[in-house]
Amino acid sequence: MRVILAEDQVLLREGLARLFGDLGHEVTSALGDVTELESRISSDDPDLVVLDVRMPPTHTDEGVTAARAIKADRPELGVLLLSQHVETSSTADLLGRPAFGYLLKDRVLDVREFLDTCERVARGGSVLDPKVVAALLASRDASPLAHLSERERQVLALMAEGLSNTAIAERLVLSARTVEAHVGHLLGKLDIPDSQETNRRVLAVLAWLRDEH
Repeated sequence: MRVILAEDQVLLREGLARLFGDLGHEVTSALGDVTELESRISSDDPDLVVLDVRMPPTHTDEGVTAARAIKADRPELGVLLLSQHVETSSTADLLGRPAFGYLLKDRVLDVREFLDTCERVARGGSVLDPKVVAALLASRDASPLAHLSERERQVLALMAEGLSNTAIAERLVLSARTVEAHVGHLLGKLDIPDSQETNRRVLAVLAWLRDEH
């Protein structure tokens, strides 16, 4: 996997570069801001771009703006946003797009899970941090989401992480058949057709959340 990093915190940037390199991935560029990002993408032809949400010079939404431009120009290119805090308002139009992920920086500490997320996004998957999903769910208290049971909310959050029914069953220590039942019930309550393709199902749920946000 060829990766471009754009992170202004030097220690985190160097740590991520070493992490990817140690596990056989190639970091083609490691940038402290987004000024050269477009040209590096053209020259490096990466599989994944990892971006901090807040970058120089204003430290507001430079990473989000760059991610939006990347997805407009190269929708198939994997983009993973990293943030210190949950920020759903500025990223609402990106949530649920193919080959897009949004993680909080503290998730990087779980190396296996972080790299699994990176690889899924590079392959075209959509992955959201559970805390981002929780924030979306909390903002939907007056919506059909308010009718979901606690277990259905847990299943929906794991669906948003890109997990299959089998993986959800393992995470929640449930049978696969029970998870399938929960998925069917929650999709029915949200009036979203079920699908045999996990990614399409996740994207449908996230698209609904995004449209209502």
